[in-house]
Amino acid sequence: MSDTEFDVPGLQARFKTIESKRDSLIQLLEQPNLGTLRIDVNQALEEIDDLIDEFKRTFPDS
Repeated sequence: MSDTEFDVPGLQARFKTIESKRDSLIQLLEQPNLGTLRIDVNQALEEIDDLIDEFKRTFPDS
């Protein structure tokens, strides 16, 4: 496989794994004792949401 070829099914599988972790972050965010970790969890959620949006724009059939 050259540098310009993509393993689309492999990328989709990895993406599904990343997307499934979003729910874990939401559950973590609901914990009342996060303290300043809440900032990091919010940032991670924002970045995952951006990644989800970009992936869906790049691979609309996924």
